[in-house]
Amino acid sequence: MLPVRRARLEIVLAALLFSTGGAAIKATTLSGFEVAGLRSAIAALALVALVPAARRGYTLRAAAVGLAFAGSLVLFVSANKLTTSAASIFLQSTAPLYVLLLGPWLLGERASRSDLVLMIPVAAGLLLVFAGTGASVRTAPDPLRGNVLALLSGVTWAFAIMGLRWMSGHPRSSPMAAAVLGNVFAALFCLPFLRSLSLVPAGDWVVLSYLGVFQVALAYLFLTGGVRGLPALEAALLLLVEPALNPVWAWIAHGERPSALALSGGALILGSTALKAWVDARIPRRAA
Repeated sequence: MLPVRRARLEIVLAALLFSTGGAAIKATTLSGFEVAGLRSAIAALALVALVPAARRGYTLRAAAVGLAFAGSLVLFVSANKLTTSAASIFLQSTAPLYVLLLGPWLLGERASRSDLVLMIPVAAGLLLVFAGTGASVRTAPDPLRGNVLALLSGVTWAFAIMGLRWMSGHPRSSPMAAAVLGNVFAALFCLPFLRSLSLVPAGDWVVLSYLGVFQVALAYLFLTGGVRGLPALEAALLLLVEPALNPVWAWIAHGERPSALALSGGALILGSTALKAWVDARIPRRAA
């Protein structure tokens, strides 16, 4: 097992890299589909090169979960091009709400009373983010449509989470293979929307290479290494660094300022999720 300090550092580094996605996506001159497709193509190659677990476990289950990953990748990048980074990450973070709603039917896992209580602040936060949708600005030219895409990315991310749970009882299927396939599917879906590669500015290639190699592949490498040495609760709480810092990088890099309502909604979503994780960890200890 990895030393605890190293595991914590790897989780935090993964969250830091994930959190830079919004600002980096906005730094390109390409469309959302172009960024999503090229980022995913680079990420798939980098994952296979950097992560040994990404070279095995390619099954139909991994492919099915990969489709959900692909939806999240394309929708999240597209949302970031249209609305604020804060709204994009906060709305995607509503995924636990959909897991609670769909889990009983898709996984046969009944929601507890505390799970149902969680739906209230998450739903309220969702409404606040939408209510805080401001006017179009340079970095968020169509915030309402971007918010809808971000909301849909939360739904597809929920399916990806449930898919990983579905794969857990089948050791032949690799979660990392699902991540690779998700990036491959995303790249193939976006392929018709790509301009000639020779027309992509050099500066955009630098940003795309960073997104694919560091913000996705290296972050997954840190994540898979760190989670082996930490309790699930601590890992989940440390990963909240991503949605907390995502709007900060967009503000520093682009001067993007989300509304007070959107920030309040994000605080409700993230705070209630963190509190629920903490309560779930305490209850078994008391019972023991």
